[in-house]
Amino acid sequence: MNDSETLMVLSTEDHREVMQPVAAKCAAGFSLIPSVTSASSQTNSLDNSQVKQITADRGENPALIVYTSGTTGKPKGVVHTHKSINAQVQTLAEAWEYTSTDQFLHCLPLHHVHGLFNALFAPIYAGSSVEFMPKFSVRGIWQRWRESYPSDGNKTDDAITVFTGVPTMYTRLIQGHEAMEPELQAASTSAARQLRLMMCGSSALPLPVMAQWESITGHRLLERYGMTEFVMAISNPLRGVRKAGTVGKPFPGVKVKIVEDEKGEDTGMGELCIKSPSLFKEYWKLPQVTKDSFTDDGFFKTGDAVKIDDDGYYVILGRTSADIMKVGGYKLSALEIESVLLEHPIIKECCVLGLPDKDYGDAVCAIIVPDEAAKRKGKEELKPVLSLEELSKWAKDKLAPYKLPTRLFLWDSLPRNAMGKVNKKDLKKKLSGVP
Repeated sequence: MNDSETLMVLSTEDHREVMQPVAAKCAAGFSLIPSVTSASSQTNSLDNSQVKQITADRGENPALIVYTSGTTGKPKGVVHTHKSINAQVQTLAEAWEYTSTDQFLHCLPLHHVHGLFNALFAPIYAGSSVEFMPKFSVRGIWQRWRESYPSDGNKTDDAITVFTGVPTMYTRLIQGHEAMEPELQAASTSAARQLRLMMCGSSALPLPVMAQWESITGHRLLERYGMTEFVMAISNPLRGVRKAGTVGKPFPGVKVKIVEDEKGEDTGMGELCIKSPSLFKEYWKLPQVTKDSFTDDGFFKTGDAVKIDDDGYYVILGRTSADIMKVGGYKLSALEIESVLLEHPIIKECCVLGLPDKDYGDAVCAIIVPDEAAKRKGKEELKPVLSLEELSKWAKDKLAPYKLPTRLFLWDSLPRNAMGKVNKKDLKKKLSGVP
């Protein structure tokens, strides 16, 4: 708030106790939002002529500052204009066919573009209804879906039609489903299958989670790719083949180029660079950082390494600064190795990163979170649930020798932020003993 030079804080009564002192500390005004006792579920889509007029009159004016997550550096204020916001909401509403008949169940934070654009701005633009669940609840979500589609076959007027979440949400929903009694489980499965669309993003979706979710609900999760700086640029199709392990193809109007290795080596991967109508205006109060983030021909440098498969679908290999490792002359994707390790029967979560190695440059390090059954067995037998030797033996037919982990850590959980992302830079420092 200090960085953004906030002048006014708007708050509901529920948050007054927390937000009023914060506003005072930041020398900002404070105002309560009047409580709303009831709301009509009937909404109308925006008048396009009004939207065009706003864009024409104030299109280049700053409209929104969203801060980056800070998983690869200090959070930066990303300034979006009326024009960039308008371009994005139109693109999303058209691509995913949002309409006034859609009802969204919203469980995402509002400080991130996933929760703001995909699940709020674009639905509102299309005239959809958005129902908030302030705190993510596995039981609450399954219950809301069952209420929407009761076993008597009579869909309710306010039935949820669209849901979007992050991978950790789907993992927990799967666990909740597995813990249900058979009758409740069947009702939950039936209800979930009747939603129109389910999407996932903000971090890589593990293939086993995608397969499990499709088995339970019949939905192949729609994965897409975006960043705070341009919101969404690439997506699997609403209608068409959604390829697991990919984020699809660029939206109409989005230009993409891949910058190969700086040495000119053909590595089959490169940094993804984007030019889009939804591209941000600048980083707040950081003119040099803004300038350095673009190529000479106006493409934004994402910092993500990608490759394109034989069907033209984009595969995200990870952050060039955190997920790309250099091992003995090879460039490796941590995300690729993670996706393989997650196929192991006792691995619930994992994180792969490169730690400094004097011989190979980076050493492939795997941080493993075993499932609950494996943890219990380990405690009973008083030994580690998985050794490096056992992991290597299991993975040797799935990964090239130079991709096999050479260091292994067993943890109870992975530290994640509100969007489910792991800060690998912090983990590298911690495990390397760097202050």
